[in-house]
Amino acid sequence: MSESARSSPTPVRSRLGAALSSRSDRTFQILILALASVIVMVFVLSVYQLGRESWPALQAFGWRFFTERTWNPVQDRFGAAAMIVGTLVTSLAALVISVPLAVASALFVAEYAPKWLANPVGYLIELLAAVPSVVYGLWALFVIAPILAHWQTAYFVNPENVATITRCNELWAQQQTSLQCFFVPSGAGGRGLALAIIILTVMILPYTASVARDVIRLVPQDQREAMYALGATKWEVISRAILPYARAGILGGVILALGRALGETLAVAMVIGDSQDILKSLWGGASTMASVIANQFGDAQEALHRSSVVTLGLTLFFVSVVVNFAARLIIARLTPKGIQ
Repeated sequence: MSESARSSPTPVRSRLGAALSSRSDRTFQILILALASVIVMVFVLSVYQLGRESWPALQAFGWRFFTERTWNPVQDRFGAAAMIVGTLVTSLAALVISVPLAVASALFVAEYAPKWLANPVGYLIELLAAVPSVVYGLWALFVIAPILAHWQTAYFVNPENVATITRCNELWAQQQTSLQCFFVPSGAGGRGLALAIIILTVMILPYTASVARDVIRLVPQDQREAMYALGATKWEVISRAILPYARAGILGGVILALGRALGETLAVAMVIGDSQDILKSLWGGASTMASVIANQFGDAQEALHRSSVVTLGLTLFFVSVVVNFAARLIIARLTPKGIQ
């Protein structure tokens, strides 16, 4: 047998293997494209379905739906201004309180705590994110609400004047007097805006803390050693070498926590007081878009009422999209160019 005859099968097998590899790559590419397209389809179908169900309310009220304060199913008057304000106030207030606590706990776990203590503390922080919302709501009602109710009575309202103040405010609400008395909290038993902010703070804290801890641990050790070599203190190393390097990742955790706060439903619905009036007091009842959807969607029998509740969902959907898009832009600007 000639030399060329013995060597001919090798190129044939090579061409066959290349063809199979190319076909496999093509199949895998199509599969990945199809799976990625599912996400886009879900987004588009969600917007379409919410928009279709919201159209009667948007057609009836127009832009007044987002600026009107009145939410009265009996009179078929629906305005989401109070719920939008309540959503933003509770989420941003909880974020302002939780971020310093989360970053401080992340720094303690990553930079100060010994290993035997850092791992259990980190595990406990992450465990907070696994607690169901209903458990947080029950804990808030049975533990925190009585404390807030005591503070309201002891420090903000004189018990001897409660009846007089309540009657005065009733007359003011009925427009029989032009003078509004000292506002009596409407949240029964401590329920209200303050309790919603507190429970949201606890619920979103582990998201920022866990992300911040992981990002801080990813800061190159060379940066720490370089600062120490220049005679820097521990605080100077943290403030000038660690936090600036990790700020983009920490902000990502903050936005993740904000998204959780904006969409939190069950726990907030249990503690916020379910008042559709505009915010008047830190101790008074309030509502968020998510809490109104949870409380009223099942009972919305009239078409316009049901459409208005769905419009709240559409509004919350777009608020979440805008927040995440803005976060992406901010993170892109803060991320060092060398690690983008």
